[in-house]
Amino acid sequence: MRTTIRIDDELLRRVKERAATSGRTIGSIIEDALRVALATPAAEVAPVRPLPVYGGSGVLPGVDLSSAAALRDLMDDGVSIDALR
Repeated sequence: MRTTIRIDDELLRRVKERAATSGRTIGSIIEDALRVALATPAAEVAPVRPLPVYGGSGVLPGVDLSSAAALRDLMDDGVSIDALR
């Protein structure tokens, strides 16, 4: 079957070189590469471990979860500016 695809110029140059040195057609080189790519199973995604949950009554007093600046200031409280660099 004939089809049209877009291939990176450098990749096409390498395919043409491989075809010329091996005495094969560009199409057969691409077909073999596709067979290998499709035969290899997709990498399995590792399951996400659940985050630990600790008992408590919620957010500490004075913590504003809606403000990133307030959280940053609270986390940096008592830390010297040199330690933050």
